[in-house]
Amino acid sequence: MPLPDSGAPWPPPEWAPIYAQMRTDDAWYSGDKRRLAHLHRTSPDNSLRRRNLWGRRSPDHRPRRDHRMHVPLPGDIAATSADLLFADMPTTTVDDPPTQARLDDLLDLCRVQQVLLSAGEQAAAMSGVFLRSTWDRSVAPDRPLLTVVQPDAAVPEFTLGILRGVTFWRELSGTTQTTVWRHLERHTVGEVEHALYEGTPNNLGRRVPLTEHPDTVALIESLDLDGKKANGATVSTGVPMLTASYVPNMLPNRLYRGSALGRSDYAAPLYDQFVSLDETWTSWMRDINLARARLIVPRAYLRDEGPGKGASFDEDREIYQALNMPPNETGTGITLSQFAIRVEEHQRTSEALMRQSAQSAGYSAQSFGLDGGGQPITATESESRDQRSMVTRRKKAGYWRYGIREQLAALLALDNAQFGGKNDLSKPIMVDFGDGVAESEQQTATTLDLLTRAGAVSTKTKVKWLHPEWDDTAVEAEIAAILAETGAAAPDPVGTFPM
Repeated sequence: MPLPDSGAPWPPPEWAPIYAQMRTDDAWYSGDKRRLAHLHRTSPDNSLRRRNLWGRRSPDHRPRRDHRMHVPLPGDIAATSADLLFADMPTTTVDDPPTQARLDDLLDLCRVQQVLLSAGEQAAAMSGVFLRSTWDRSVAPDRPLLTVVQPDAAVPEFTLGILRGVTFWRELSGTTQTTVWRHLERHTVGEVEHALYEGTPNNLGRRVPLTEHPDTVALIESLDLDGKKANGATVSTGVPMLTASYVPNMLPNRLYRGSALGRSDYAAPLYDQFVSLDETWTSWMRDINLARARLIVPRAYLRDEGPGKGASFDEDREIYQALNMPPNETGTGITLSQFAIRVEEHQRTSEALMRQSAQSAGYSAQSFGLDGGGQPITATESESRDQRSMVTRRKKAGYWRYGIREQLAALLALDNAQFGGKNDLSKPIMVDFGDGVAESEQQTATTLDLLTRAGAVSTKTKVKWLHPEWDDTAVEAEIAAILAETGAAAPDPVGTFPM
């Protein structure tokens, strides 16, 4: 599918309901109370606007202090997903030492773990994310770059569930309420096409030269494009593969069955639970505000501040002059007014809502600190309590493995085509996420000791188990040092023979 013609509606009509769902997820992910209020006040469901905490308005429509509280559980869910996947960088290997060395350099220079942590969090909230390999000589003159594109800024093209092309779009600076500048970037195998449109909020408008906007002028310079082309430019990537990959957060999409689009962690759906949690915390904070200690005193206890200045009560005063009141009459002195705070009821309700939300999103309550009790536990106990989270992690790792592998291969290919690299592209890239549970040194030592007593493990296996990040040379050197120190090395048949 080529880039759209001038005057086409934008976003494409078939993507309008999908983008609307993403806006809902984005509002909860952001945690911005103003965006949540706008989302629910503009909802087509009138009953939702009346009943929902974030859709209510004051009866007289006067501006008042906003006492509503928001618990950032949606953001915590997305962050937990990213932490489980990318807190430890996945191991990437290729069976060619020079290529492996260059791959390690690109992973470090491109800050790939940082990119993946950000992408993993946004994918959990927004149903998926796009990884894009590109280059910009003004930013990085000696290497390609790995970037992330949000799903609500992309129009993908799938064939039998496989991404065959994608159009990324963004609104540029200078956009107003009536005029919108958009840059469209369409990725296909071996090519990237750029175009600039001047339109309205709902219409793509007319296609104009890239030189009409300063942002695309900078793009021309960074990609060495021919700025004289009237309607844009097509860049040859020089690699026979797509320089973009779609990573779904989780499949299938329950709203669009049969679609290759992923679903958000909030798509259980969890929106009602999020609202109920916010209502619970708002009620809790209201109890605290109402329960502030207040003193009710007779009018005679107040000190007149003068005409027009009212009266005040001195809380530190110890002795008062004689007051005209019966000495034993009750109810005429100072009265303390302080209401009870329903702490236990609110806390139990909040924890129940958080626990159910975590379970519906695919995580264990332990991952959010709800059932840990603050006691130290072993890695085995942690994995047992976090079993649901570990299952979700393994499922998501399966989706991410393909996207990461495709774009690392694209990075190496672009390094060859655009920067004169000598990478061996015939060797496949392997991506390993590990088991996600790190044992303590004490546990590892105990396990190795038991296996050694049973005679079921070699010295080489023990060294590799203890230091999985070491290469073969370091492992062999450590084995030799251990055998020499313990006297287990075989004697030299020549060096120790008496002449």
